[in-house]
Parts: sequence; C-alpha cells; structure tokens
Amino acid sequence: MSSSSILVVGGGFSGITAALEAAEVGHEVFLIEKNPFLGGRVAQLNKYFPKLCPPSCGLEIQFQRIKNNKNVKVYTLAEVVSVKGSAGDYEVTIRLKPRHVTPGSIDLSDVAASLKKDVPSEFNFSLATRKALYMDVPFAFPFRYVLDKENLSSEEESALSGIDVIDLDEKAKEFTINVGSIVYATGWKPYDITNLTNLGAGEIDNCVSNMQLERLAAANGPTEGNIVRPSDNTEPKSVAFVQCAGSRDENHLSFCSYICCMASLKQAAYLVEQNPNIRVVIYYIDLRTPGRYDNFAKRILAHPQIRAVKGKVAEIKQDTSSGGVVLTVEDVMSGIKSQNKFDMVVLATGMQPSIAGETLPVDVEVDAEGFIIGGEDKGIFAAGCAKQPLDVMKSAQSATGAALKAIQTVRGR
Repeated sequence: MSSSSILVVGGGFSGITAALEAAEVGHEVFLIEKNPFLGGRVAQLNKYFPKLCPPSCGLEIQFQRIKNNKNVKVYTLAEVVSVKGSAGDYEVTIRLKPRHVTPGSIDLSDVAASLKKDVPSEFNFSLATRKALYMDVPFAFPFRYVLDKENLSSEEESALSGIDVIDLDEKAKEFTINVGSIVYATGWKPYDITNLTNLGAGEIDNCVSNMQLERLAAANGPTEGNIVRPSDNTEPKSVAFVQCAGSRDENHLSFCSYICCMASLKQAAYLVEQNPNIRVVIYYIDLRTPGRYDNFAKRILAHPQIRAVKGKVAEIKQDTSSGGVVLTVEDVMSGIKSQNKFDMVVLATGMQPSIAGETLPVDVEVDAEGFIIGGEDKGIFAAGCAKQPLDVMKSAQSATGAALKAIQTVRGR
C-alpha cells in the first residue's frame, strides 16, 4: 500500500526547509529531531551567510511556518529505530525519549535555578553550564523545558515530583508510521578537536574551536557577545586562526569543509568590530572563498588589523608567561619558520557528518567520511550537510531539491 506521507530526519535548517516545502504542497510530513529543540547548528551561530544576519532572522520565520501548517508533525528527542519496506511504502519505527515535562509554555526558570548541579551546556560547547531542567536554546522550538533526570539528586527528584507539569515517571516509547519517501537531513558536527593534540586542543586554555567562538560572539551566548579568553575572561589583544585544523589531512578529515575560510573571515570581522586595535592573523593553506564570497574576503582582508598568512601551523603550545599561545608556523611565501605569540587561537575545524561512525537503520550507501551518497533509487534522499559540506543558503537549496524528489516519489512520477 503506497503512502503520500514523507519522513524528514533532522530538524536543522535543511530538515525544516525540506519538511515545509513538502507540507506546503499538501503532503503529511513527519519531522523528527534527536535533540530537544529544532534549529540545528544554525541556532548556535552568531551570524550566518550570505546576509550575516542572526539565526533568528531565518529560524523564527521557519518556526512560524511550522506552527501554521497542520501537515507538519514535529517530534523532538526522537530517533529512527528501523525502516522496512520500499519506495512508496515504508514502515518506520520511531523511538521517543522522555522529556519529563508535559506540553505547555509554563515558566520553570525559578525551578531550574533552584537545582544545585551545573552540567556542561552542549549548546554552548561546554563554555557554560546548564541545570538539569533547562531550555538553553534562544527562541526555542518547541518552547518547552526538558528535564535531564540523570543529573538530579534524590532530594531534587522528590521536590520536583510535586510540580504538575513535571512527569518523572515518563518512559521512552515507540510508534510506527507509514511513509512513501524519506529525507535525511541529519546535518553535521564539528570535528573533535581533542584529536588535534599537536595543535593544543584540549590541553591549552585559550585554544577554542570556530564554533566555540561563534557562541562567544553571540549576544545570547555565555559571555553575552563579549569575545574573551576562556582562562581569565579578558579581552584578547591578538588572535590567530588556524585553517584546515584536522581537514585535508589523511589522519583526520580528508576533505575540505568548504565554509571554514569564510567562517574565519567572518569571525575576524567580529573581533575587529569589538576591538578595532586587535591583531588578527589567519594562517591558511588555500583561502577558498567561491563566487559571491570573494568580494567579502577582499573587504575583510582590507582591514589593517587583519592579515592572512599562507603557512602551515605545525604546533601550538602554551605561553606560560602570559597564558596565551605560541604557534610554530612556516610562512610558505618567505620560507621562514617562526614562533609567534598570541593571546588566543581559534582552530577552524571541519564539518563532519553527524552520522559519521554510526550504523543507519536504513539501507543507503555512505562514503568513507560518512556522507550519504546513495538511496535515491529507494526513495531516500540526502539534504544539506548529510550529503556534503554546505553553507546555510546552499543547504536550503539542497533541501528544496530533496523535498521535490521525495514528492515525486510519493506521487509516482
């Protein structure tokens, strides 16, 4: 029996786009997201290309479209357990993890603040903490707290049990849906910088990833938009960017992540906006700013305090005298190898598929890096960074294309 419904796996920008494109032409769409809130990586950014607007610029419009469209069924804390069938007729089992907070928009901030334990915030890449009861995503959708029961004491469990909207006994549950096509929009994750031991990752206090810098620059971030050193919360007077940190490297990620150069240029602009006298150096292998972004790169690099050096950083160590960092780097143009001191260093880590290293519950082909490269003959389509590294605009375009193919599948065209 064929189904005209469509499943979208992943609630980031590309997944939301694919779901809305299909729903707005009349198809029932199941949109599932493994995290408690929609928005994906875009929600964690300070600004995104091409307009350099905040995430709310695009996401709040998308959330409103979801609210106004009854064809979209949203499930958070949800994962696909199994997929059976074939194109046009899939039976999909989905598992929902317990949220422990019933639907509604009741303000639980005072209750959350009363809890004792501080838990590293995943949303802020451990630059800040959250409580076991939290809603740490700005303009969260759904606008509903989630309870991390594992981080409650027995006394706190007893206290929370008396609150009507909290259900400590909620259990995981599974349900089955029938769909005709599936869109995988599972997005990306930052490459684990702790693998980059030669670059000081995980060992040097003032060595951060590019996504951590996005959170430091964001007004809703842990420092309210003030870019400071994690070690002492002081404003850096000099910052180095290390491009291709773990990318284009057979020991880590073999591919170019496409957006890292543009992201570092964008973040250099954050720094000089905050402090026009700061010294910023970008160490790169190749600056890749395709198409419309070439003019952006020229504008940023025209700033007198921003310099790009073609050179490979071999090592980063702690500067014990200042708490800063010392980079050992060879300038390719001059051939000079030198040691350079900075207050802080940003590693431009690559975009790894979120599903890398996982076994998918569906029979589709993935490449050695974890990108989905097959499945279209089965009515299964990859969108956004599940398919290849893309910026936000191209992710949305990819999602629209995947949605069109999914619609054609369920309509038998």
